[in-house]
Order: sequence, then structure tokens, then C-alpha cells
Amino acid sequence: MSYSRMDVVWVLSLWLLLSSGVLSNGMIPNVSPRPAVVKVGAIFAIDSTIGRVAKIAIEEAVKDVNSNSSVLHGTKLEVKMHNSNCNGFLGMVGALRFMETDIVAVIGPQSSVVAHTILNVANELKTPFLSFSATDPTLASLQFPYFVRTTQSDMHQMTAIAEIVEYYGWKQVIVIYVDDEFGQNVMSALDDALADRLCRVSYKAGIPPGDVNRSVIMDILVNVASMESRVIVLHAYPAAGFLVFSVARYLGMMGDGYVWMATDWLSSVLDSSSPFRSQKMMDTIQGVLVLRQHTPDSKSKREFSARWNKLTGGSLRLNSYALYAYDTVWLVAYAIDSFLNKGGVISFSNDSKLQAFRGSKLHLEAMVIFDGGPLLLKSILQSDFVGLTGQVKFSPDRFIVSPAYDVINIVGTSFHQIGFWSNYSGLSTVPPKTLYLSTSNRSSTNQRLYDVIWPGNTVRNPRGWVFPNNGEQLRIGVPNRFSYKEFVSQVPDANIFEGLCIDVFTAAVNFLPYAVPYQFIPYGDGHENPNYTEMVNLITTGFFDGVVGDIAIVTDRQKNVDFTQPFAASGLVILVPVLELNTGAWSFLRPFSPALWGVTAAFLLFVGMIVWVLEHRINDEFRGPPKKQLITVLW
Repeated sequence: MSYSRMDVVWVLSLWLLLSSGVLSNGMIPNVSPRPAVVKVGAIFAIDSTIGRVAKIAIEEAVKDVNSNSSVLHGTKLEVKMHNSNCNGFLGMVGALRFMETDIVAVIGPQSSVVAHTILNVANELKTPFLSFSATDPTLASLQFPYFVRTTQSDMHQMTAIAEIVEYYGWKQVIVIYVDDEFGQNVMSALDDALADRLCRVSYKAGIPPGDVNRSVIMDILVNVASMESRVIVLHAYPAAGFLVFSVARYLGMMGDGYVWMATDWLSSVLDSSSPFRSQKMMDTIQGVLVLRQHTPDSKSKREFSARWNKLTGGSLRLNSYALYAYDTVWLVAYAIDSFLNKGGVISFSNDSKLQAFRGSKLHLEAMVIFDGGPLLLKSILQSDFVGLTGQVKFSPDRFIVSPAYDVINIVGTSFHQIGFWSNYSGLSTVPPKTLYLSTSNRSSTNQRLYDVIWPGNTVRNPRGWVFPNNGEQLRIGVPNRFSYKEFVSQVPDANIFEGLCIDVFTAAVNFLPYAVPYQFIPYGDGHENPNYTEMVNLITTGFFDGVVGDIAIVTDRQKNVDFTQPFAASGLVILVPVLELNTGAWSFLRPFSPALWGVTAAFLLFVGMIVWVLEHRINDEFRGPPKKQLITVLW
């Protein structure tokens, strides 16, 4: 068989094209060499509570990744940081700058507010954003497909709060929150979680975002103090949150009867502060319940904590967000390695939609699309490894698997851990890692927490409500009757009512787990009994909210109003006097009267005579002298 020179040239050209990947359709692996450096961006507020620890954690993670040749196999990971100052505009500027360079992924943003601003850029330019601290539950994968949350969602935190509320038997809560995306969207999640447990948010008080002065907080808390509920959930930024506690203590709202629960903003501040915390700061938060993202204990976590203390000299302590930031860097590194192993190529192309802005001073056309974005995103979501925070793996709806929180009670200058919450088993005093080994049991009898020292230094569980100062009272009609005052009557010269019906009503109200303010309104002049049907009909007109009294349940009345279960039955009865009689051995003879004794004796003689008449003719025992025959008859 022979070939022409043209055939040989054509075959060689085709081989060169295939080997270089030009005609690759994804079925042929890419043999291009690994890049020497892979660049990743990071956007967070460096001077914030979370940002200070995140910066150190990210830098240490990059060192560890680059020193481990088994991760990226010779490729160096480089992270470029941008300070967003928790500002949506500055975060957007940082994101746009990253999009002009060869950045394959971005760690951040830190704030949920910033995330809502810049994630549309990620969608357009197909660059994955991995946030270790943006916990807003509305940052969903459907709206922002290139957003990956590497920490726990506030949806789970709100579920934990709702289960604590249900555990203590409270029905209503007041929420004080920062009025931006960080707070508003979390409140929606809390509303849903409480509604699932037949509880509700009775009042919401929004704190203006930004710098807040003391007078604004004072006005908010004065309104809160006038409400019925005494269970308060605080979800705010650290500066505003501590100001709320300070004003609350000044107003006497950190005393007996109040319940304060703070989200994990408080635990992140206290965890990262020095051991010698301000006594004044700690005094304002005594008895508060706090949630903290749970990270299981492990050898690697203890070693990193010891290493952290050497780095910071104890001036800045480790919190859970630092651990999540550290694991996020490793997640990116593992995903990039998987991306390259699958034949992914780090290349960028211009966005045709931005070419219309060519020549403008903004230079938007300089932003490029990461061609390997979809494949890298897939590698990120398929990651599965054990980090400092436990197992790093994503569920189908892109949540970190096995979400859990520590439930903490602040006592003195320390934390008192009263239990855990996990999405697997609910509230428990056993660490979630142990419970994962057994069958899930979410029954109410299995939910348990240790005892709490509440505000006011009391261990008695607060009932969670008081009679409100500004609540509208129910108008309860009471018959002012002339007769049978044992059922209901008005105390002379006073707006006070007493009687059996009043006692039953007040006892029932006292059993309710919430306050019911009411006032009794007399109906009738007291000289004659009022018309009960007319009084009941006043409920339908709105004059009365309810009626209390000895009211018979009849058909005509039942058509218009609802009645309680009857507690006093009416009908025909027999009244008899109760006599005090002495009892003794012969008390059984007491029912026999003289007439009864006479009738008994007469029957005795009558029966005897009948027997004698029938027997004396044929029976010798019934014959003889009359005396003998009489004795035989009686016998």
C-alpha cells in the first residue's frame, strides 16, 4: 500500500492539532503543563472583628498549601487581598479590579450586604466566589450560581433559636436587628422557623445601618419595654449590639424576667478578644444566651490553635470564622488541583456584552470571563475533605453538611456551655459528632439543655411575658344581677367582681402562657336580673369581647357566639337535709319503726296460723293442749 506526500502531510497536521488540544471536545484529556502560579482574590473588611482573624488564617493557609507538594503538585497558590470595609461600593470596586486580572476564584465577600452587590459580576464573568462569613440565607444558588457559602447559613441559626424558644415554652419573641440585607433576610428565616413551631415574632425593631447614637437605641428599647413579650433576640453588628446591651442595662432590661438571645456576632467578638475582657462590657451581657458555630474538637484544630497563639502572642484569639477562612483556602486549592487533573485550562476571554463600553473611562471592557469557571465550580462543589471545621462537603442544595451550633450562657467573665444544636438531632447536651453515630431522634422528650443562669442572676426559667403597658384590654361583660349572687356579683362601691364564675375565669386566664389584659364591664342595674340573651348579643356588635357569668347554653345564643365547655350542669335535683346521727352496734335496727315491727309480728302470726290449719289434722306434732299448739305455731 502506498501513500502520496499530500496524505502524509495531512495526517501529520491532524495529529498536531489533536495533540495540542485545539480540536478537543472534552473527551480527550488536555496535556498542557500546569501553570506555575494560580491567582485567587480575597475580599473582606480587614479591620473588622472577622477580617482581622481571617487575614491571618488565609495567610497561614496559603503557606501550608504551598509547602505541601501533594496538593497542587508544583503549582503555587497566590492570594491577592482587597479591603472592602464592609462597604458595598468598595467591594464592587475590588471585584471589578479582580475581573481585569487572571483571577480564577475569589474568597469572599465577608459581608452579606457586599455579597448582594457584587455577585451579579460573578454570574456574568463565571468566577466562583467562596464566602466564609456571608451567612444571609437568601444568597441562594438559583439566583447566584457562582456563589459558594463555605460556612453555615443563618437559616440554620434561626432554626436553632426557634427550637430554643419552643424548648422553654415561649410563644412570642421580640427581634432587634440591623435594618439591611444582613438583618432583614434573617428575620424572614426566623419568622418561618417560629411559625413551624406555632410561635411568632410579636414585634420587630430595626436599627439603622451605619453609626448609631445612644438616643436612637434608647427610643427603640423604650418601645420594646412596653411590649408583652420579654424574650428578645438581638441580631446586629458588634458596635450596635454592645450599645443595645449597654442601654438595656441602663433601663433595667437586663434584670429578672427578661430573656436575651444573641446570634453568633457576639460569640465571634468574645472568642477573638483577649482573655482579660473589659469587666464593664461583660457586666452588660450577664445571663445572655449566645450561639456559636460548632466546630468539632480534633488534633489538627488543637495544633492550629497553639500555632495561632504563638503568631498573635495572645492579643488576638481564634474564632470559628478564622477556622472557616483557613478551610476555604484549602477548599480552593483542592478544587484547583481537581480542575487541572480533569484537563482544565486557565484561560480568559473578553465579554462581548462589555465591548460596547470600549473607550469609556471605566474601562469595563477590560474585564474578562474565566473560561474554566463552570468546571472549577463543579470541582468545588464535589470537594470532600476533613479540615479544621470538620468535614468540608456540600449537600445538593449547597449547604455545608452537618450544621451545628454551640449554645452558650454568659456567666461572670466566662462562657458556660449549656448544650448543642444540630440539624440532625436538635437540642442536646451531647456533642453532635457523637449523635451522628446513632439514629436521629427529634422528639420533644429527647431535647435537653443544661440549666441557665438568666439575667437577674436567677436559675428559674422566665415565663417570657408580662402584662403589656400599651396593650388594649378585652372588654368582658358581667351580669350585675339581683339574685343568686354566689355565681357573680359586684362589690358595692367598687369595680370589683366576685363569685364562682369570676373565680373560674381568672383561674383559666392564669393558666395561659401569655398575657391577656382585660377589664370587667357590668351589665344591668343590680335591682333586677338583666336579660342574658341581649347581653350575649352585644358580643356580636363588638360592645363586649366576651361575657362571664351563669349563662345557660341555648340554641338561639349558640347561633351567634361560641361557648366554653359548661363547668356547672343545670337540671332537676333533690335537696335533702343532712342529719348528724350517732352510730353503734344496733344501728341496723334504726330503719324499723314501731308500725313496721307490728306488721312483721302480724305476718308472723298469720303464717303460723296457716301452717297450723294445714298440718294439725294429719300431723301429731300440731295436736295436744292449746298451749303446746301455740308454741308449735310460733316455732
